[in-house]
Amino acid sequence: MDGATQQQSIYRLKQILTRLFPAAASTHVEHAWAGVLGVPRDWSATIGFESSSGLGWAGGYVGTGVATTNVAGRTLADLVTGRSTELTNLPWVGHRVHKWEIEPVRWLAVRGLYGAYNAADRLEATSNRKTTPIIARAANFVSGRS
Repeated sequence: MDGATQQQSIYRLKQILTRLFPAAASTHVEHAWAGVLGVPRDWSATIGFESSSGLGWAGGYVGTGVATTNVAGRTLADLVTGRSTELTNLPWVGHRVHKWEIEPVRWLAVRGLYGAYNAADRLEATSNRKTTPIIARAANFVSGRS
């Protein structure tokens, strides 16, 4: 993949958009973005700073990056300056994430989860369900999102 969003993905997302917001049906999708999605194993954000090396990190926002980046930056600034604040006492400070499984187990699991979520999306799209399909709940459990 060259970073361009696949036309099928754009088409499906536009269908969802117009189903949720019928007034958007006449709009043109001008741009679409795709990129590598770095997802921590437990789907949890983490921030840390090691004063001995001067290295800090923040990441793992998993879809909430716009709002979370601001708070993460302020938290990291407090850590770098050595201040103890409400932000530096948040549970994501110093949170350690388990490593992903070795290849090809990780790749097989990711492909299986994509398939499960796609099947759940298709099921939701073709029914009037008011609850999350069991296949999505199972995928959430396996991925650690539940």
